Amino acid sequence: MSKEQLKDAFYVQNKEEILSRLETSQEGLSTADAKERLKSYGYNELEEGKKRSLLAKFIDQFKDLMIIILLIAAALSVITEGMSGLTDAIIILVVVILNAAFGVYQEGQAEAAIEALKSMSSPLARVRRDGHVTELDAKELVPGDIVLLEAGDVVPADMRLLEAASLKIEEAALTGESVPVEKDLTVALSVDASIGDRLNMAYQNSNVTYGRGMGVVTNTGMYTEVGHIAGMLANADETDTPLKENLNQLSKVLTYLVVAIAAITFVVGVFVRHEDPLRGLMTAVALAVAAIPEGLPAIVTVVLSLGTQTLAKRKSIVRKLPAVETLGSTEIIASDKTGTLTMNQMTVEKIYFDGQLAEVDDDIDTNNMALKIMTFANDTKVDASGKLIGDPTETALVQYGFDHHFDLPDQLKKEPRVAELPFDSDRKLMSTLHQLADNNYLVAVKGAPDQLLKRITRIEEKGTVRPITDEDKKNILSINKTLAKQALRVLMMAYKYESQFPALESDTVENDLIFAGLVGMIDPERPEAAEAVQVAKEAGIRPIMITGDHQDTAEAIAKRLGIIDPDDSEDHVFTGAELNELSDEEFQKVFKQYSVYARVSPEHKVRIVKAWQNEGKIVAMTGDGVNDAPSLKTADIGIGMGITGTEVSKGASDMILSDDNFATIIVAVEEGRKVFSNIQKSIQYLLSANMAEVFTIFFATLFGWDVLQPVHLLWINLVTDTLPAIALGVEPAEPGVMTHKPRGRKSSFFSGGVMGAIIYQGILQTLLVLGVYGWALLFPEHAENRLVHEDALTMAFATLGLIQLVHAYNVKSVYQSVFKVGLFRNKLFNWAIPLAFLILMVTIVVPGFNRFFHVSQLSLSQWSVVILGSLSMLVLVEIIKWFQRVTGQDKKAI
Repeated sequence: MSKEQLKDAFYVQNKEEILSRLETSQEGLSTADAKERLKSYGYNELEEGKKRSLLAKFIDQFKDLMIIILLIAAALSVITEGMSGLTDAIIILVVVILNAAFGVYQEGQAEAAIEALKSMSSPLARVRRDGHVTELDAKELVPGDIVLLEAGDVVPADMRLLEAASLKIEEAALTGESVPVEKDLTVALSVDASIGDRLNMAYQNSNVTYGRGMGVVTNTGMYTEVGHIAGMLANADETDTPLKENLNQLSKVLTYLVVAIAAITFVVGVFVRHEDPLRGLMTAVALAVAAIPEGLPAIVTVVLSLGTQTLAKRKSIVRKLPAVETLGSTEIIASDKTGTLTMNQMTVEKIYFDGQLAEVDDDIDTNNMALKIMTFANDTKVDASGKLIGDPTETALVQYGFDHHFDLPDQLKKEPRVAELPFDSDRKLMSTLHQLADNNYLVAVKGAPDQLLKRITRIEEKGTVRPITDEDKKNILSINKTLAKQALRVLMMAYKYESQFPALESDTVENDLIFAGLVGMIDPERPEAAEAVQVAKEAGIRPIMITGDHQDTAEAIAKRLGIIDPDDSEDHVFTGAELNELSDEEFQKVFKQYSVYARVSPEHKVRIVKAWQNEGKIVAMTGDGVNDAPSLKTADIGIGMGITGTEVSKGASDMILSDDNFATIIVAVEEGRKVFSNIQKSIQYLLSANMAEVFTIFFATLFGWDVLQPVHLLWINLVTDTLPAIALGVEPAEPGVMTHKPRGRKSSFFSGGVMGAIIYQGILQTLLVLGVYGWALLFPEHAENRLVHEDALTMAFATLGLIQLVHAYNVKSVYQSVFKVGLFRNKLFNWAIPLAFLILMVTIVVPGFNRFFHVSQLSLSQWSVVILGSLSMLVLVEIIKWFQRVTGQDKKAI
């Protein structure tokens, strides 16, 4: 018997075939046989993947193209400029190292998912060995072991059940099913049955909530369903975020730009103007320093970090910084149903009695027999604090009673339970006997309508009991069908009185009953979820439900939320079994028509996510269970649940919702769109400013002018670039941010009119700086050529610095007037601009500093020209924006 054979579908085989295949019996394995199998199969634990060293992870962070360019620029600065270039190099290295350290930290956090999966293993298992029951460490289990289960146990391995007495197992972490699964050994299953439908199996790390059972271990370790998920998680391909893709694209553009312009400048300087080659190289390096926004990685990190702080206040905990921006470009939100779109809490929604169908909020008399029976025939416990403990379905019934002033503990003191017939999967009924004050007995019965109706002979209507008729039964079945179509879980209540304590047998206790009513329950949608779905649709985002729950339940909730149009007759629900019938190529042709996927496995979830990604869409995936981890890791952004989520799903996620609420995702999307827009603004500001610096030096070189020195460019990049760029990163969102379509994967930082703005604004700055420099040469205030040159250089330096500070106001919006967007809405901006202005002024007007920066004191008239040239930037851009709005260019860019 090989490991490969153990992958066979044990759920379709009978007990004898399984025991024969596993070469065991219900008496269990011998100790000697178990030891031999342990050598063959290994311990029942998850394997650790190969771990890279900390050094290897750190080195990997330097493979980014932008980082390589910055390191080259730093090296050239030191080589060509000596000590003056050392400052620039040190700053670049600090930024690069900090980014690398943060990247290593992120990678370490991601690896925690596998560790969390390992920690979920059950420490002990009750096993039959050598014909005796003993407790073993769960890792010592082998295929063929016979394991005993009871309420409270964690299933220690994948098992085919051999016995099940009212056995219920909570499998939400694996299947997404919202209520514990009642196990049934009589069910006939097909090979393609999903995990949630395999009622004769028990899976590792699921929890026994009710009853008892016995099973034979079929798979251990990495061959279990949890092990399979761990393997998928370890091998899942992590998709590059749009931010990373855009930064890589930006790096390439800058590389080509820097190389081309630096080369042309070097050639013109050395071969046309016959400059010294070293001086030509220094000018080329100055261009490289000017062209590369070395503060960009730090600025992006700061903007993202500030975004994470805002999201944390709005109940979204971001584990990986790029996830903030990815949210803003999300086009598909694939959401789990239970706990995210719904409350993850079974709730009574409708109740039928006295021939009337009542809503949950309608009044009901505390003496109503339907109300009494649903709470009496119930195993829910009420602790000292009033918390309900028990099966979610039963606690929902007791909670309904509490909500309608039926005090169950007080009633049980008056009419105590004296006996019961527990629920089992054959009868599908539960009965309790209560002693009344007159020493008679009340028999309270609840259960499946199709089974209980067979045992009913009478019906109560408004306090009167009469024989039940065929018409009554027809009406009851019609109501039951109506409730079932609404995906409600329906239970029937019945009762009778006995003058003597009856024999505790089903045929005696559960016969000749009086119909009391029906109750319909559901895990209801969150009140705010429907509105959030509508907002998502208005924002161009398509919400999709992916759940392990039943098809009818999923469809009903999807219609109530608006994911599916309630009036749409087309089939928009696809099941895991149907998905199994299609190849990836076939599924790729039809997947767009489906908005709901039910009874799906972990592999299905990954296939669905990848199908959308293959269409170029950016996919966000939510989940809380172990089964969600592979798809969470595969998605562009994985969103885990903070309350109900397992540590595995949290570890595989990029973001965690602290309130498990779908509406919080939409809030996060809005913040993500704002963050991307602000990063765009920072990049627009930096690149237009850097373009002005590059063009200024380039054209000055052609004209034979010595406009700016490397130290001037460095100081401007450090001060007048960085502070405003960071401040732009926290600009308030522009109006209508959630009415635009997602920008999608194909867009970039240069989309939405940004590229055009960078070009024309960079050219305007260049013309104004060169214009002021030319004016200083044409109208000098000193006779000496050296002083004329110093004044002109100082005026160019001052103009370039001030013009960038003024230009920061232009960048608040690509097309809207700064006066409409708001000059002073951003508090950080209000401080950043004056502070940068003061630092710039220190270099010019403070003695000592101006000598270090090779600048001179300017006269009042010279300052007037500088200020006029700088303010002209605001006026000119406002005129161009007005023209763009009049011609409709702003509408086309959205």
